[in-house]
Amino acid sequence: MDGILVVDKPQGMTSHDVVDFLRRRFRLKKVGHAGTLDPMATGVLVMLIGACTKLSARFTADEKAYEGTITLGAVSDTGDACGAITPTGAPVTPTRERIEAAFRQFEGEIDQRPPMYAAVKVGGKKLYELARKGVTVTVEPRRITISSLAIRSIELPRVSFALTCSKGTYVRQLAVDIGESLGCGAYLSALRRTRSGPFAIDGAVSLEELRQMTAAGLSARLLAP
Repeated sequence: MDGILVVDKPQGMTSHDVVDFLRRRFRLKKVGHAGTLDPMATGVLVMLIGACTKLSARFTADEKAYEGTITLGAVSDTGDACGAITPTGAPVTPTRERIEAAFRQFEGEIDQRPPMYAAVKVGGKKLYELARKGVTVTVEPRRITISSLAIRSIELPRVSFALTCSKGTYVRQLAVDIGESLGCGAYLSALRRTRSGPFAIDGAVSLEELRQMTAAGLSARLLAP
């Protein structure tokens, strides 16, 4: 069985959990994904099955689109709601104009430093492995592109946004950087990927649907390479 499957990843699962689920549920030998989603995040996860696993590099490089929410006035050791959250004590009273100005700072080509809780390797060790041991290292920033970053709603302390960005963008680090710019701290409290390259959430299948699906049904849902 060869093809591309667009899955709507649920919250709480890692991208590799979805790989394992498909392998076990449909007895597949070759399954991969194109573009990791953190456990907290939901939405489009492009799954590559059979010979299509060779296309991983092509689809991983695609532009991604997200909808999310940041919460001001607190920080997280992971940058998102999965970590230990600590209120900063700073007043959360920025005007809409200040928030919009802070968001605009991060549009276009920018240098972003990966968060400590990331799979990036330094000296052969993944950053999150070092972070769990209490080891902090300096990571070189990486050039990314934020094509668009728009505020959807403001209900302090929460700010909802829509984002389109390049491969390698850490949205939770973006939330942290916006919080620092506003002087009150912030963490990413919700995130949903709505598009990865040409694959949109409207064409995604849920895990509940997959649990009810036969192998023939799965084959019918696969997109041809």
